[in-house]
Amino acid sequence: MVVMTGAKAIVEALKAEGVKHIFGLPGGAIIPVYDVLYDEQEIKHILVRHEQGAAHAADGYARVLGKPGVCMTTSGPGASNLTTGILNAYMDSSPVIAISGQVSTSLLGRDAFQEADMLSVMLPITKHNFIVRKPEEIPKVVKLAFEIATSDRPGPVHIDLPRDVQVGEADVQIPANVTYRKIPKLEPDVEEVRRAVKLLVQAERPLIFAGGGAIWSGASAEVVELAEMLGAPVVTSLLGKGIIPEDHPLSLGMLGMHGRMAANIAVTECDLLLGVGVRFDDRATGDVRYFAPKAKIIHIDIDPVEIGKNVRVDVPIVGDAKRALRAIIDGLRMQAVRQRPSKWLERIEKMRKELAPRMDYDEVPIKPQRVIKEIMGVLNDDAIVVTEVGQCQMWAAHYYIVRKPRRFISSGGLGTMGFGFPASIGAKVACPSCDVIDIAGDGSFLMNSQELATAVENDINVVVCILNNRYLGMVKQWQDLFYRGRRSAVYLGETPDFVKLAEAYGAWGDRVTRPSEIAPKLREALKCGKPAVLDIIIDPEEHVLPMVPAGGRLDQMLT
Repeated sequence: MVVMTGAKAIVEALKAEGVKHIFGLPGGAIIPVYDVLYDEQEIKHILVRHEQGAAHAADGYARVLGKPGVCMTTSGPGASNLTTGILNAYMDSSPVIAISGQVSTSLLGRDAFQEADMLSVMLPITKHNFIVRKPEEIPKVVKLAFEIATSDRPGPVHIDLPRDVQVGEADVQIPANVTYRKIPKLEPDVEEVRRAVKLLVQAERPLIFAGGGAIWSGASAEVVELAEMLGAPVVTSLLGKGIIPEDHPLSLGMLGMHGRMAANIAVTECDLLLGVGVRFDDRATGDVRYFAPKAKIIHIDIDPVEIGKNVRVDVPIVGDAKRALRAIIDGLRMQAVRQRPSKWLERIEKMRKELAPRMDYDEVPIKPQRVIKEIMGVLNDDAIVVTEVGQCQMWAAHYYIVRKPRRFISSGGLGTMGFGFPASIGAKVACPSCDVIDIAGDGSFLMNSQELATAVENDINVVVCILNNRYLGMVKQWQDLFYRGRRSAVYLGETPDFVKLAEAYGAWGDRVTRPSEIAPKLREALKCGKPAVLDIIIDPEEHVLPMVPAGGRLDQMLT
C-alpha cells in the first residue's frame, strides 16, 4: 500500500486499466484530479469545448478500439452536460467510463454551488454508477467500473467523485482484479444450439440478421463462415454494418426504414431468420406483425432481456454471439452440411443486381448519392466513416459499402444530432493512422461545431464532409411526405459560411458545388495536414428513398 490522495489514486487506477486518453473539461469540483494530470506522462488529456463532446469522443474512441473510452468533467452543469452522450452510449451498448467531480460529502443534499444529484440522474442511463465516499475505495471502484462496462453487454459506467475524497489521503492499493457479482452467461445452452442447428438444416431460405452485438463480440469471421456454409444471405442493422464485407455476394446491406430494398424483401421472404446481437428495434422491423412472416426466428443475444422483447422467437440462445455462432457452426459440421445451389440464392443474386441503388448522378445541385460514391472512391478499406444524424446518416448507411467491422460509427438507438464530429475526434485519437471522415448534415454538425477548436489545438486531423442542404433534412422529409409539405421550423438559412467557420478555427475549409470537384477536394482535405471541413452543396429537395413509413411493412417501401 502507498499513501496518496484520492486524486492521485484515480489517475493511478486509470493507468492500471491501460487508459491512454481522457476527453474532458475541468471545473472547480474536479481540479484536484487535473492537478495530478499536470505532471502525468502516460495519460494524454484532450480538452473539449463542451462536455457533450467529451462523452461522444469517448464513445467514438470505444467503438473503434473495442475497449472503454474515458471522459471527465466537473460537477453540476459539467456532469449534466454529459448525459446526452452517456445515454447515447447506453442505447448503443458502448463502454464509456464517465468521471465527474462532486461537491464535498459534507455538502451533499444542501444545494451547494454546482451540486447536482448525478447518482439519480445517471441511474437510468448507465449500467452502474458509483459515488465514492473514501479515497481508499477509489482503486476498487475504478477496477469495477471497467469490469462492468465491458462484461456481458457493454455499456457506460459513471463515477461521482466528491472533492474532499479527491484531496483526502489514504493507504491505497491498486487491486489486480475484483469480483463482479453478476456473472455473465457466455456459453450458449447446448439444447438450444441443437434446436437451432436442426432448423438451419431444414431451412430452404435462411437469412442472417446481424447487429452491433455481433461486432462487440468480435464475431465477424463466424458470421461470414456461417453464411457461406449455409448459403444464407446477411442483412445488418445500422450498427451491424461491416460485420460482413458489404460487397460480399451474400451481403444485402442494411434493412429497415431506410434499408436496401433487397434486404427488406429478403426478410419478408425468408423461412428462417437468425438474429445475432440485434434488438429488433422498430426502425429495423417496421410493423412486427409483418416482420419475417414466413420465418422461424432464432435469436442470439448476451442480454436475455432483449430476447422476445420485440418479436416472437422460436429458439432463444442467451450467450456471447461469437461462442454461440461457433457452437452452431460446429454442430452443422457434424452433420456435414454444405452450401448447395438453390432457388433462394438465385433469387438473392437477382435482387442484388436488379435492386442495386443508383449513385452516378451528374446533376447540379449535387445528389447526395453521388457524394457517397465519390467518398467511397477516395477512401480505403481501413478508413473510418463516422456519421452525424439525419438524412446524411441514412444516405451514408444505405450507400456506403463497409468492408470491415468498427469502420462505420453511427448513433443508432438515440439518434443523437451532434454525435458525429466529436465521435470522429475520438475515433481518430483511437486510430491515428486511419483516415477518419465525418459524413455530416449542416444542422447536425452545427450542434457541436465548437469541437473544431479541440481538433485544431490537438492536431486531430479529421475531415468533415457536410452534405449542406440548409435544412433540418429528415424533419423536412417527413413534413413533405406525411404533413402535406408544411415545412415548419426546418429551414436553417444561409448562415454560417462553413468555409469561413473552419478557417476561423484554424482548420482547412473549401466548398464543393459540382460532382467533379468532390474527389479532388476530398483528397486535398485528407492531405492538408490539419482538420478540414468540406462544404458540399447538395440538392435541398432530395429525399432518402426508399423508405418504410413509421410502423409500415418492410415489403411496402416508398420509392
